[in-house]
Amino acid sequence: VSTQSTWGYMKEEKIALGDEPQIPAYGKESGKEPDKSSPLSNELHTLDEPISTTIMRDLKEIGYKMKCVMIPALKDEASKSLKNWDLWGPLVLCLTLSMVLAWSHKDASTVFQIVFIVVWLGSIIITLNGQLLGGTISFFQSICVLGYCLCPLTISAIIVKFFLSWVHVLLQFVVSLLGFVWSTYSSYGFLSDMVQQDRKALAVYPLCLFYLFLALFIVLQYQLLITHKID
Repeated sequence: VSTQSTWGYMKEEKIALGDEPQIPAYGKESGKEPDKSSPLSNELHTLDEPISTTIMRDLKEIGYKMKCVMIPALKDEASKSLKNWDLWGPLVLCLTLSMVLAWSHKDASTVFQIVFIVVWLGSIIITLNGQLLGGTISFFQSICVLGYCLCPLTISAIIVKFFLSWVHVLLQFVVSLLGFVWSTYSSYGFLSDMVQQDRKALAVYPLCLFYLFLALFIVLQYQLLITHKID
């Protein structure tokens, strides 16, 4: 009996002092390749990868999300991709839109600030409105979707600014209107499931105002720029 109790005490002491489980090493030192199906091994693998590889992977992901916004037929694939939200893409699009509209303007800094503040403040207000209406999408996921859906409007701004600079304002308005419809339709497709059916109108109304303001700002700001140049 004493021998068994002594052996049991030694086992308990060994466990207490610990042979803790070791995380298997990966990489050149161990000669082992990480298991791609394991989240832990994926995280360890990305920590060891070169910075250039990380940047290229992020750029490809941003490009894929922009492609999903420009092609609404990819809604199902995009919904899965946008669950892994990021703010790099929306930041790039916001900066691009702000710089395009402020390009060669008399008050470039003011125009840049207006567009930048409107984009981020408008996105936050729309997101909070959706949350108050019982939305099921997270705060940053909504910000991510609204930011990526700026892509059509950003393209419209580039076309109006650099390719339709001396055409009739009606054609500029049509291009901006197309960007507005495209952005609104894409964002509605992603955010339509965030609120209940009887509350969708309350969620879509500020969304339309947000993109409509930016679309009109593209045309009107450029017309004001021409007026300043004439004066």
